[in-house]
Amino acid sequence: MLNSTEFFLAFLISGIVCGVVTPMMKSSAIKFGIVDTPNQAHKTHSGSIPYLGGVAIVIAVLLVSTIGFVALDFTRESVLLAISVLIPALILGLVGLVDDVRQLSPMSRFVAQSISGTFTASLLIITNTVGSPTGLDFLDFAITVFWIVGVTNSINFFDNHDGGASGTVAITSLVLFFLAYDSGQIFIAGLAVILAGACFGFLFWNRSPARIYMGDAGALFLGTLIASLLVRYDPNPIDRLTSFSIPILLLAIPILDTTVAVVSRLRRRKSPFHGGKDHLSHRLMRFGFSRKKTAITLWALTGFFGSLALVISNAPYHLERTLLYLGTFIWIVLIAFFLRQRDE
Repeated sequence: MLNSTEFFLAFLISGIVCGVVTPMMKSSAIKFGIVDTPNQAHKTHSGSIPYLGGVAIVIAVLLVSTIGFVALDFTRESVLLAISVLIPALILGLVGLVDDVRQLSPMSRFVAQSISGTFTASLLIITNTVGSPTGLDFLDFAITVFWIVGVTNSINFFDNHDGGASGTVAITSLVLFFLAYDSGQIFIAGLAVILAGACFGFLFWNRSPARIYMGDAGALFLGTLIASLLVRYDPNPIDRLTSFSIPILLLAIPILDTTVAVVSRLRRRKSPFHGGKDHLSHRLMRFGFSRKKTAITLWALTGFFGSLALVISNAPYHLERTLLYLGTFIWIVLIAFFLRQRDE
């Protein structure tokens, strides 16, 4: 079993690699004109910001993961797990890169996400490695596909503010590392800590005021990877409902953001895929928060729900559902609070 020093080293190397590669990607994006220009109503930044930061995240995660496989004399089981989580994420990252350069339609992205989710779900069920199985293969398959597509879109939606998505995924991945390490799921822990390191390395350049964005290449890669890791993770709680809730708690804020935006658009009779200033970040800034305080607030909320997941994972059986109900109540209160703010 790996010790904490080796995990910290993987985290550190991943962060350094991403931190070094990111400015290279920034230069390339500027050279080839791959930039986010504030030419649409839902854009909140004042000047053009280069994309391709997501490519740096992909490079860091794949490079450090590969080094880890070689160093650990990987087995057939670990190779199958790596394929089930890294390959779909890489493919979606490439789709996102094409979207950054050539602007794909929402339907094209949705089809790619569905294929990725189908591949991952099929492989997890064939290898019997779904973290919280229901006992019915068809239901496990449907839940897994829905989860991967939903989370991938949530992270993509959530990438609308300096450091918002990168910081949130960094915190979520770090909490997942502690949960997986504590329960002896070393492979999940290793990939989670590498992902966290890459996100923190990118956050150095992406925090407010952002000098580079991850683009769809990064958002789709992160969304697919974190969704795949969480559906593969086997929670500690004995109670099945609580076990299913752990991954949801870890992504409570991106899910909250998507829920608020979609509900807001539907009640205004707009397409859920139509961009707008109706995300949590936009509402917090209209509430009077600065860009930096908005990002910190989103990170703090992510940290709160992540901490709750950690507490539930180690709580006595009779307290598991009580804590879950508390978290659900707070989440609903947050929905009500944000939906009361004006949409645009």
